[in-house]
Amino acid sequence: MIEVKNLTKKFDDFVAVDNISFQVKEGEIFAFLGPNGAGKSTTIKMLTTLLAPTTGTMTLNGHDPVREPSAVRRSFGIVFQDPSLDDELTAYENMEFHGVLYDVPDKLRRERIEYLLKFVELWDRRDNLVKEFSGGMKRRLEIARGLLHHPKIFFLDEPTLGLDPQTRNSLWNHLKELNKNEKTTIFFTTHYMEEAERIADRIAIIDHGKIIASGTAEELKQKTNTGSLEDAFLSLTGKSIREESASPNDHMRTMRRAHGH
Repeated sequence: MIEVKNLTKKFDDFVAVDNISFQVKEGEIFAFLGPNGAGKSTTIKMLTTLLAPTTGTMTLNGHDPVREPSAVRRSFGIVFQDPSLDDELTAYENMEFHGVLYDVPDKLRRERIEYLLKFVELWDRRDNLVKEFSGGMKRRLEIARGLLHHPKIFFLDEPTLGLDPQTRNSLWNHLKELNKNEKTTIFFTTHYMEEAERIADRIAIIDHGKIIASGTAEELKQKTNTGSLEDAFLSLTGKSIREESASPNDHMRTMRRAHGH
């Protein structure tokens, strides 16, 4: 479903992503992990048509993000770390606006909105303004919105950041059900290592722009002779604190410009 070969992105003399290659199978839940500034966001931006690579190739659902950006955008849904809902609209209006942008036919759009709002347990709140919602409710609405056009691939950039354990658990239960029922491929980043260990079928760890390890959580633990994915991650990437390479706001501004918002 996703194939990346020898992908590199340079910003002047700085190499943000350095000749990486990986594959994600159809229907797989894939975790892309790394410290701050490791190259995760830059990679996702290239996969989702927001940045052109310096060298290398990519395909998503059989389409090239550089040559076929429109086809690629229709193939994926995305939820970034920064909120992107319109607080002055209702939950239903946020869904409706997104459906119109993606040219989802009227009848299908109405059916899909109802199905997804029920799926994330927000149908009873569909006419409430989003500014009245809690953080967890907003995240559930963003997930429903990202699924409205029935994408083959769903990108989630730290989807549970700042949420309480109950909300995190509920969100992942919804996403695992979606993955099971609709065979949606899920590509996510997180700093919660236990979340990646529990949820992901496979994991890739990127650091300093290079993929330094990949496999199941069990394989990574065996490789590093550790007892948890967090210990394996620290063994592979070190224990020094990393600084953020770019703010989430920069990330969102890039996304909105690319989608004409």
